[in-house]
Amino acid sequence: MSDFANDWRHRPTHKRVWGLAAPMILSSVSVPLVTLVDSAVIGHLPHAHQLGAVAVGGTLYSFLAWAMGFLRMGTTGFAAQAAGRSDGAMLRQILLQSLLLALGFSLLLGLIGLPFLHLAIQMMQPSEDLNTLTQTFFHTRLFGLPAALATYALVGWFLGTQNARASLAILLTTNLVNIVLNLWFVLGLDWGVVGSARASVTAEWLGALLGLALTQKALRAFPGQVAWAALQRWQSWRPLLAVNRDIFIRSLVLQSVFFLITVQGARLGDATVAANALLLNGLLLTAHALDGLAHAVEALCGHAIGSHDREALRRSMNVAGGWSLICSLVFAGFFLCFGHLFISMQTNIKEVRQIAFAYLPYLAALPLVAVWSYLLDGLFIGATRAKDMRNTMLLNVVLIAPFAWLSMGFGNHGLWLTFLLFMALRGATLGYVAWQLNRSGEWFKP
Repeated sequence: MSDFANDWRHRPTHKRVWGLAAPMILSSVSVPLVTLVDSAVIGHLPHAHQLGAVAVGGTLYSFLAWAMGFLRMGTTGFAAQAAGRSDGAMLRQILLQSLLLALGFSLLLGLIGLPFLHLAIQMMQPSEDLNTLTQTFFHTRLFGLPAALATYALVGWFLGTQNARASLAILLTTNLVNIVLNLWFVLGLDWGVVGSARASVTAEWLGALLGLALTQKALRAFPGQVAWAALQRWQSWRPLLAVNRDIFIRSLVLQSVFFLITVQGARLGDATVAANALLLNGLLLTAHALDGLAHAVEALCGHAIGSHDREALRRSMNVAGGWSLICSLVFAGFFLCFGHLFISMQTNIKEVRQIAFAYLPYLAALPLVAVWSYLLDGLFIGATRAKDMRNTMLLNVVLIAPFAWLSMGFGNHGLWLTFLLFMALRGATLGYVAWQLNRSGEWFKP
């Protein structure tokens, strides 16, 4: 406790944490704001299946795209440690490797996207109207996949070099353009659901092109040359691929949980899946805000590990942890006091509103339960200990499976209780592994 008190009084660490966290929170919060605008625009169209199509189609697209989240997370950890060593050549190698991986995986996902869509829709058993609109939305969104994955790699690389302003510029540009085009395409041009998808695709490509342009200036701070011969050797790819493999498995399992929530919600009816989508928008808003602090942890802890600074590692975790708890309390209070307004802003469909209102207490509890998993994810990503993240996620699914099966008879309440328990398990298992690694002094081992 004395270490925490001393670290909390260390103003330079607060300054470093918020110097990274503030731009990332601002840019990260813009991501769910786009989803909120999508929901608000589509939610004021006359039919629930239109909102449901954006919710289901968006979830299916996110399942594919976010499963590639290792392109950001793996890149951040290696870039942070290379920056800690002032290794300009390695920073260039990591950037090129990550962008090449983004291109390759976007082509692969484009091939498997259509079979995946048909399988997912068969599992959901939606209404005919919801089925048709969902397919149209998803097909359109696939055109933005290469840009989305390239943006993951670019944002991760900039964050690893502690250049949060570049990440802010990329994400804010992408998301603000998305919001403006959504309003124009859906309401102005009356393109409906497909207009929302076209807006997202256009914004994703603009963001990726901006990120590529910004790398030129960022690289000047880290002199070095690309080791082209190293890029042709398998050995130079192994560390990044190994970490990315483990984060991919972890992300795939996590996205499967969100996917199954959507599947189960769709089986409960169009109005229920739409209501759950509005509530999950609140979770996205919370998660992306708290992820701003987690991103600061990734960069600062990765830099501390790269420079073998134990004190900086401890201070970064304590200060970021304290602020994460404060922010989670603010979000919990917001949803308790203003949850009805939050839902009402997104839709005027009475049936969807009434269902969402009934489940607001679960949304208010989520920030307090989930905050620890976000914070600890940042630590493990910065340390490039993806294997531990993978193993704990697989353990969480094994532990939650019996409870999920038993709770199916409780409808949507069982679904939300299962999700809360799953988020609690994520924090508990990662926390236990972090405690063990700290005891054995293994954070600074390769």
